[in-house]
Amino acid sequence: MQIAKFTVGEAGEREVLRRVLAQLSPAEASLVGPGDDCAVIAADGDLVVTTDSMIEGPDFLLRWHSGFELGWKLAAVNLSDVGAMGATPTGLTVALACPKDTEVSLLEQIALGLNAACRELAPGCGVVGGDLSTAPVLTATVTAFGSMRGRAPVLRSGATPDDIVAYAGDLGLAGIGLSRLYAEDHALDELKARFPAALEAQLAPRPPVALGVAAAEAGASAMMDVSDGLSLDAARLASASGVTLDFSSELLQAAFGDQRGQSVTVYEMLTGGEDHGLLATFPADARLPAGFVVIGAVRDPRADEPVHLDGAPFEPRGWDPFVSAPGAPTR
Repeated sequence: MQIAKFTVGEAGEREVLRRVLAQLSPAEASLVGPGDDCAVIAADGDLVVTTDSMIEGPDFLLRWHSGFELGWKLAAVNLSDVGAMGATPTGLTVALACPKDTEVSLLEQIALGLNAACRELAPGCGVVGGDLSTAPVLTATVTAFGSMRGRAPVLRSGATPDDIVAYAGDLGLAGIGLSRLYAEDHALDELKARFPAALEAQLAPRPPVALGVAAAEAGASAMMDVSDGLSLDAARLASASGVTLDFSSELLQAAFGDQRGQSVTVYEMLTGGEDHGLLATFPADARLPAGFVVIGAVRDPRADEPVHLDGAPFEPRGWDPFVSAPGAPTR
C-alpha cells in the first residue's frame, strides 16, 4: 500500500510550523519561545553568538542523511562552536528553506534530530525560534547562543611558546566517512555496517561540547572547534596567536590510531574535516580535563610555518568550501 506524501506546499506554513514545533523541547534559558517576533533568552554573563549555514549539495546530500541525522548535525556543529569559546550553549534559532514538494515528515525529522542533539550534547539548550521559507534546495541556517557565566572567553589568540597542545573528540573519522560515501554511496546500509564509527562521525557527529567549559576552567590559553581539518584549523590558531604548533606523530598515533575499531592514519588525522573536536593549548603545568590528550607543543613562531609535524614543516590541508570539489573532497 502506497502512503500519500504530504508536502509543505500542500500543508502551508502554519501547519508545517505546528508540526515542527511539536517535536521540540523548550530551552531552559528561554523566557519567551517560538510564537512572538523575537525569542527572549536569559543570559548569565556575556553572551556568545555563532551562525552556520548548510546547503543541500555543497554541504550535505539527502541521499546520505536521514532527516534526523541532518537535524542532529545542524545542532552539533553550532553547539561545538559555542563550547570552543568556553561557553555553555543556551539556545538555537533555525531558519529552514525548502522546495514546495518537500515532505512535511522530513522537516519533522530534522526537528527531532535538532532536539535530540541539544538534549544529549548540551542539556538545557533548545530551539527558541526561527523561520520557514521556500528555496530551490533544502537550506538551513542555525544561530547558536551561549553564556559565559562569568568566565572570560577562550580565544584562538592566547597560545604562547612552551604551552602544550591537546585535543578532545574524534579525529580523522569524519573525513574517512566522507571519503567512503563519495566512493560507495550506492550502498549506504552496507557502508554503515562496515564503517560504523566513520559514518556516524560524518553524518551525526558527537562533539565534546561540555569539555569546552572544562577546558576554560582548567586554564586553556587558546581553543577552537576543529571543523575543516586539524592542520588547517591549527594554522588558524597558530596565526592568531603568533606561534607555531608542533604535533607529535607518536602522540597522535597512540591516542587516535584506533578509534572505536576504525584504524586512522596520522595523515588522516591532520587533514580530515568535520570532526568538530576541540583543539586547545594549556600552560605546561596545567591539569588537563578528562577527555583531552596531549598531541604536541607550542613553539616560537617560524616564518610561514604555522604547523609542524615532528619538528618539520607540515603544509596545512583540509576542507575549503570555495576550493574543494563537491564530488571529490580535497585533503
